[in-house]
Amino acid sequence: MDDTTSRDEEKARELGREQGQKEERERQKEREQAMEKGRRMGQEEERQKKKRRGGGIRIALLILILLIVIVAVAYLTLSVSVTNVAPGGALPFTTTYGVSFPEGQAIKVGGSQITVLSYNNELISDIDGDREKLVIGEGRVTGQKQAVITTFGSVTVMDTDFLMNLTYKGERDNRAYFDMAVITSRQVPDVLIRLLLPREIDARPI
Repeated sequence: MDDTTSRDEEKARELGREQGQKEERERQKEREQAMEKGRRMGQEEERQKKKRRGGGIRIALLILILLIVIVAVAYLTLSVSVTNVAPGGALPFTTTYGVSFPEGQAIKVGGSQITVLSYNNELISDIDGDREKLVIGEGRVTGQKQAVITTFGSVTVMDTDFLMNLTYKGERDNRAYFDMAVITSRQVPDVLIRLLLPREIDARPI
């Protein structure tokens, strides 16, 4: 009887150990599954973060490219129209350039037709049909006008009244040199003033 009881108890303990081991294996498996699930979730979250960051960078780059294109088109479509205005308005701002005119050529500058030609140590200057002789140090002033600067064909960037004061500096290599003061009613950036100045006169700030 005692032997039977002992065997039963031993079997019970063995079953208990097996059951405990089985339960421990199941718990370990559950822990591993939970860890694997957490790892996959972490990887997926990291992928999503990278995707969001990548998408944000792409959007930022697209916006930057769009802005660059808009600025480039705005610059390339800058234009100026010049009309006559009544003289006498305040013109408090001055930007000065050194310029040179090719002799004998009619050059349109700021809406005025200007032709210069040296003769017997003098310069004959013609501005819109008004002809005068100049010696070094003497100057001429164009009529007061209004410039309207636009972009994209019709969007007004700025308008200003202006006139130009040219002081003769001498002649060299068939070009007549002047100091040109562009006098305006508003402060105008150099890039916009240059819309009034053709390349033929080689204007350089001084």
